[in-house]
Amino acid sequence: MSELRFTEDHEWLRTEANGSVTVGITAFAQNALGDVVYVQLPELQAYEQGAEAATVESVKAASGVYMPLTGEVVETNPALETSPELVNEDPLGEGWFFRFMPADASAVRDLLDQDAYDRLIKAQADA
Repeated sequence: MSELRFTEDHEWLRTEANGSVTVGITAFAQNALGDVVYVQLPELQAYEQGAEAATVESVKAASGVYMPLTGEVVETNPALETSPELVNEDPLGEGWFFRFMPADASAVRDLLDQDAYDRLIKAQADA
C-alpha cells in the first residue's frame, strides 16, 4: 500500500498501482462530522483542484469533499450509497469516496505527509 497524503480540508489520498488515486475523508474529519447518514458521490468527469466533488451529510452538518488535485474521477464507492456509515466505521479503508486519475501524478507528493497532517490537526485543536 502506498503512503497516504492529506489535504488541509481533511481528505486523504492513496496512489494505487494503476496510477489512480483513492480519496476519502480522514478520521479527524469523520469524528468532527459525527454519524454519517448520506454521501453524494461525484460524477465520473474531470474536476479542477479545489472543486467540490462530493458531499457528506451527518447528523451534525453537511460538508463538501473537495478535489485534491485536478483530474478525472474514474470510479466511485457504490457501497456508500446504501451504507454511508462505512465512512465512520472505516474512513481509511471501506469508507473511501472516489478514485481519480490526476492530470499531474507527481503533484500528489506536494500534499501533506502524515507528520505535516498531524501538525495541522494539532494546530487546529490548539486554536
